[in-house]
Amino acid sequence: MFLGEKFCPHCGAKAQRTEVAGSGTELCPRCRVPMEAIVVGKAKLDECPRCAGIWADADTLHQICDDREEQAAVLGMADHVPTPETVPLEQQVRYVPCPVCKKLMNRVNFANCSHVIVDVCSQHGTWFDKDELRRIIEFIRSGGLEQARAREVADLEERRRRAAAQNANAWVASASLPNSERDGLDLGISAAAAVLKSLFR
Repeated sequence: MFLGEKFCPHCGAKAQRTEVAGSGTELCPRCRVPMEAIVVGKAKLDECPRCAGIWADADTLHQICDDREEQAAVLGMADHVPTPETVPLEQQVRYVPCPVCKKLMNRVNFANCSHVIVDVCSQHGTWFDKDELRRIIEFIRSGGLEQARAREVADLEERRRRAAAQNANAWVASASLPNSERDGLDLGISAAAAVLKSLFR
């Protein structure tokens, strides 16, 4: 869909993107021009009028990830008509500053398996270059986020199992030591415990 269209020409869905009055003080991290405040569904976002990148604060992104209606609204969002000034996709990796705190953001593979690299400020939000938010939502709606969460739970369980096995092996190894060495080991553990107690008093 393009700006000015009220309905999708393919499915008839109503356009969900509206421009609202904003402060205009936050600059696009790529183009360094003021971003426009927009509302997509119920989500408040900032959009660069030049490169069509989108800035979402942490709460808004969480809302979009959890709400299927918000996801549908973003997928039906109207794009800016390309202009000669449109910035081409970057040819090499470039770290960009957070629009809020101006510190360089981290480049992160969303959900560690989406193959969409986004720029994240852990305190303020996430920057999506053109089409990255749409690709993220398609990834979520195809079940990618649930699979990533299930994988994280399985990894945690595997780490717990390994830690328990290492503890059991250490106990068996200490039990097989001669009494004199075991007494020395117990003495060392007692000394370490005494030091920790004194630190926390």
